[in-house]
Amino acid sequence: MRYIINGRNVEVTEGLKSAVTDKIGKLDKYFNSETEAHVTLSVEKERHKVEVTIPMKGNTLRAEETNSDMYVSIDLVQETLERQLKKYKNKITDRKHSAEGFTPEFIEKDYDEDDSIKIEKSKRFAVKPMDPEEACLQMELLGHSFYVFRNCETDEINVVYKRKGSTYGLIEPEC
Repeated sequence: MRYIINGRNVEVTEGLKSAVTDKIGKLDKYFNSETEAHVTLSVEKERHKVEVTIPMKGNTLRAEETNSDMYVSIDLVQETLERQLKKYKNKITDRKHSAEGFTPEFIEKDYDEDDSIKIEKSKRFAVKPMDPEEACLQMELLGHSFYVFRNCETDEINVVYKRKGSTYGLIEPEC
């Protein structure tokens, strides 16, 4: 695997580079040698964040971890990526998707799917027509991180959600 390591508000030292290649290098056994891993190390206030993006045919594997120690963040992101890979591997073999980019050993080995998705609770509610600003207010009043509503201007189902930095996002369906 090839590594593209960038730093934001942090100097990428040889120690950090070797930590990234050692930890993320544990995933080499899953990928072909042509696979690229884009690693971004950043520091904001006292949070050390590591973002790893691995583009693959038809999909992108991505993980992001934050901690007060950069080396701990690197460890955590490696564990997250490995967990995602095992889950993804089961999906591509179950659905006969292209396994291009992975080593044959990884594809042939079986992994227990202990992180299977289980819906614990289901809710039904009336979708009230309102504008996006009113939906944001309603979301705040309820203390939720997202809110589903019917947009009174377009008469379509939309979702507003909280973003980092006290901003909001709006998801509208594409026609």
